[in-house]
Amino acid sequence: MPHASPDQNTPDPKKPVRRRTKVLAAVAGVAVVAAAAVAVPLLQEDPDTAGAASAPSGTPFTLAAKPTLPPAPEFTFYEQAGPPAGSPLNPVEPLSIDVAAETLGTSLSDGLIGLSLEATDLADPSLSGDNPEMVQSLTGLGRPLLRFGGNAVDRRFFWTSTGEAIPGNLSGDEAHPVRAVTPADLERVNTLLEAVDGQISLTVDLGHYDPARAADMTRAAAAAFGERLVGVTVGNEPNGFAKTGLRGSDYGIDAYLVELKAYAEAMHAVAPQVPIVGPGTYESSWWAAFAKTELPQERILSYHHYPLSSCEGSDPLGKPTMANLTGRYIHDHANDFRAVGLKPAQEAGLQAWIPETGVSACPGSNETTKTHASAVWSADYALSAAQMGISRVSFHSSLITCTGGPPMSAICVGGAYLQPNGQVDERSNYYGMSMVAEMEPGDFLKLDTAGGGLSYPYAVRHADGSVSVAVVNNNNPETDAQTEVSLQLPGKALTGTMTQMTGASYSSQDSTLIDGRAAEGVPAAERLTVPGFEYGSATQTFPLTAGTVTILNFTF
Repeated sequence: MPHASPDQNTPDPKKPVRRRTKVLAAVAGVAVVAAAAVAVPLLQEDPDTAGAASAPSGTPFTLAAKPTLPPAPEFTFYEQAGPPAGSPLNPVEPLSIDVAAETLGTSLSDGLIGLSLEATDLADPSLSGDNPEMVQSLTGLGRPLLRFGGNAVDRRFFWTSTGEAIPGNLSGDEAHPVRAVTPADLERVNTLLEAVDGQISLTVDLGHYDPARAADMTRAAAAAFGERLVGVTVGNEPNGFAKTGLRGSDYGIDAYLVELKAYAEAMHAVAPQVPIVGPGTYESSWWAAFAKTELPQERILSYHHYPLSSCEGSDPLGKPTMANLTGRYIHDHANDFRAVGLKPAQEAGLQAWIPETGVSACPGSNETTKTHASAVWSADYALSAAQMGISRVSFHSSLITCTGGPPMSAICVGGAYLQPNGQVDERSNYYGMSMVAEMEPGDFLKLDTAGGGLSYPYAVRHADGSVSVAVVNNNNPETDAQTEVSLQLPGKALTGTMTQMTGASYSSQDSTLIDGRAAEGVPAAERLTVPGFEYGSATQTFPLTAGTVTILNFTF
């Protein structure tokens, strides 16, 4: 993506950045309307199915029926935040969701959500298991994938395992300095991965052709990270090399594939178990070419996507405006774009990843950055990608200070501009990512849906037989009434709990909440019951507030 320039609308450096707090018990501010809560068992991952392929499309399943239902227990119901007082309350067509007892053929994978960072960030000492601030933030993203690449890798990144001096042909600036990365840096980053049970994907420099150096880095990475290293990419967005002057004007797909094969062979010789992830471009013409290219190691197809990156507005529907971010077109167009990348991957039997994404690649602030709308979009983008068959989605972020740093970043650090104080903070889009990351893995289910205005539902069956239904309600939280939902489940529910992300308006900044707090959601065992839950019924009806992401979980 293009260099992220400092935010031109920087906040007052004296204004404290909102801190995130852990939630270890029932949420404050959620009304209790019955005497006792039902504790839903924490969903446990089946070690025999974790990471396994999803059930084939159309696979039916049967939920074991209880011959006689025990008496209904008392429940504590979740009370949602309503629309603001005095809102016009535009009516929203009721939402009907009919979840089938049949799988779709795709899965919500463990480790779907990731952060994309610059390759030079590997040298940042804050990325350590000894840093409780960083550990706390990343823990809210499930088992995150940390992907290192970005523009830095081919321009101002230097790998050395022998202590060489940084070459003079690399240049950066105060906000984006040239950095050398060594095996000691990789070992430090591994302590962070161990602390958060995360995984890592790296990128090697292709801007300066050197297969031997790339192989040396891959060898050291395999030794440092072991099975946590899930892939290495050769170059970042090589489709842009000619345009940016990094390579000659004639550099294109054919030249890239020749160099890719040389890199792959050198890397395979020292770490044959490490997959090649590529091509990592935003131009679709490169995707099929990579998928058809035989390499000695496993291949994973990857592509980048920033849907609202018409920075000057030449494409009105691609300009980073609030209207575009909250409309249906961005949802539908993203599905169309990603389907183009999935096609060659599926034809070649390859996984498909999106290792770098965000609302927009346009530098600086715009009306979508740091907003609640970006949090809702992030959740929907991840869920829809997974439902289509994409197994990794990493949102591009930065370790530069919140003040003056890239405003689209999901995390940032405290302190005056370029003077970090060690504090790690989360922006609104982080919470949309967290909502999805905290879901247990499972198989997507077929569903029929109608109505609901700008609502997007998803259903997942987990290894323990429970079913989660996620509803992204992208209707306007300032003006739209609650959506009445009629949900038909594939069995009679004995428990039904929920967690919900809220925001006062599309444009509200740094005020997105999960279960009433600026934190990852309440633990599954402590979640409250869906309003109006009908014990022992396959039909559930309830309202959902506009501008929310709600995860409902049902046991049978």
